[in-house]
Amino acid sequence: MSRPDATATSVAGDAARGRLSTLDKYLPVWIGAAMLAGIALGQWVPLVGEALNAVQIGGVSLPIAAGLLVMMYPVLAKVRYDRLDTVTADKRLLLSSLVLNWLVGPALMFALAWVFLADLPEFRTGLVIVGLARCIAMVIIWNDLACGDREAAAVLVALNSVFQVVAFGALGWLYLDALPRRLGLDTAGLDVSGWEIALNVAVFLGVPLAAGYLTRVLGEKRKGRAWYEDRFLPRVGPFALYGLLFTIVVLFALQGEAIIAQPLDVVRIALPLLVYFGLMWAGSFALGKGVGLGYERTTTLAFTAAGNNFELAIAIAVAIATFGAASGQALAGVVGPLIEVPVLVGLVYVSLWARRFFRTPELRAARS
Repeated sequence: MSRPDATATSVAGDAARGRLSTLDKYLPVWIGAAMLAGIALGQWVPLVGEALNAVQIGGVSLPIAAGLLVMMYPVLAKVRYDRLDTVTADKRLLLSSLVLNWLVGPALMFALAWVFLADLPEFRTGLVIVGLARCIAMVIIWNDLACGDREAAAVLVALNSVFQVVAFGALGWLYLDALPRRLGLDTAGLDVSGWEIALNVAVFLGVPLAAGYLTRVLGEKRKGRAWYEDRFLPRVGPFALYGLLFTIVVLFALQGEAIIAQPLDVVRIALPLLVYFGLMWAGSFALGKGVGLGYERTTTLAFTAAGNNFELAIAIAVAIATFGAASGQALAGVVGPLIEVPVLVGLVYVSLWARRFFRTPELRAARS
């Protein structure tokens, strides 16, 4: 490893020069290895699943929670919070994000669930729940790896979190009960706690966001911006990748058994998910370019729109609480993030390739 910051900062610097570092170039390999290691751990180490689930935060295994927090903190520590006003003033970005996340996304997943899984009501319901859960953690990593706008990502994630708290239950009623009933289709109920959603927002966004903000403010006040940018951030940067890989290992250790036991069901669920992630990302990327956003904010718009599962928490937790841990709905919630991780990693590379179609593909100097 030739550089101290081997995660998003190295991607940004090298991508600005048209290449990736060796570590970043093989990121899919590390993620694939993490997936296999997780499955092996869950299969061969007795009671590992029970141990990992013994303590939970907001319905999420404590090891997963720890991995997510470690993963998010370095990226949020890199955000320049004094630039957030330039994001909130960008009405094209904010309006596009709200429409994509809360109108287009749930409607598209509803349609795909009925097209691909019309004969499997449990999987169909689980997939609809996945479509309602916006991502607030891993999307920050994908955005940073693709050299997106960190400040814009922080604002859009916070905006989605607010809507997540107030809209999740209502959208669940709309797409699982009211709309199917109106169309003469099968209906399903959804038991979701607004308090549980708010708790997940506070833990998975509030804690790392507060830590990142305080770190920047106090670090710059005591040591200056040059020290903070050139000395501190390169030291904490690699922990984003470490946290990501650790989270993937734990996730697959917890859920890999269900995938191995029901491979054909997983394939049926995976197909509409692949279509969903591809259409949401490509459509959002095209929209961003179409409304005149630059590369960085177009990329941020695409990843925040395509990312789902409220970071492995709400979709799975709601499905298990409502339908049971062994239900088809729960399996669909599990498959969601497991398909999303490799797909969005691939889209990181697609995004970096697509920079050539922007008039000003250069990244800001601060990214390198």
